Amino acid sequence: MPERGRARLAWMFLILWTATALLAPFLAPAPYAATDLSARLQGPTWRHLLGTDDLGRDVLSRALFGARVSLAVTALSLALALLLGTAVGLFSGYLAGTVDMITGRVVDILLALPGILLAITLLAYVGRGFAPLVLALSCTAWVGYARVARSLALSLREREFVLASRAAGGGTVHIVWRHLLPQALPILAAQAAAGGAGVLLSEAGLSFLGLGVQPPQPSWGEMLATGCDVLLEAPHLALVPGALLFSAVWALNVLGEEIPGDLALYRSARVVAL
Repeated sequence: MPERGRARLAWMFLILWTATALLAPFLAPAPYAATDLSARLQGPTWRHLLGTDDLGRDVLSRALFGARVSLAVTALSLALALLLGTAVGLFSGYLAGTVDMITGRVVDILLALPGILLAITLLAYVGRGFAPLVLALSCTAWVGYARVARSLALSLREREFVLASRAAGGGTVHIVWRHLLPQALPILAAQAAAGGAGVLLSEAGLSFLGLGVQPPQPSWGEMLATGCDVLLEAPHLALVPGALLFSAVWALNVLGEEIPGDLALYRSARVVAL
């Protein structure tokens, strides 16, 4: 498939799942927690288009509300990680010296630890649920953005426009906010787009282990765990969330490859225009 065709298809998937997550209360054919034990483990029917689970709950409804949880956790975790990592990295790189050395060692230690194990450890202490899941994922993802932001700040701190602002009396916060952040933000945004798929998979993995949102609230990872328990008896319970996760992760990966190139073209065009 041509590159632009892949990008359009990826945007289509992402917009589709975002729209269905926002409109889940209106699109779901039944409440996601409504049980009907007489209809448990049914395959697709006209009444239940994607079948039912082990408690007779409508799989389509749970998939729609699960999209809301999975995508919301991914978006909030990325936003918090990007905010924290950018702030720490830019200030560390600009101040340099002892501050940069200490921050760099902390980032190196956290990068050496497996992110999923660190998230499991955090959830073991703070508990399970939506907010703890966002906190755990953001606390494990921010270090990558901090390292990139630090490198950019180190390369920019002696540039002419920074020296001119410093000579004019600009403080550290002013220089970081007005001069370093606009230069670093496009690159960090591209990194966040590429890292979205990893955060979504981490959320699904933690929910699969029972460390995400708690029943009866659905998420794609929790639905996949339920489906694996009855894989031979009702394979649709695993195939549906698996297909949804595959489509969302594929779309985020494709956009993560496309967005950096688009940003490079935009910046080149802006330089030429100036």
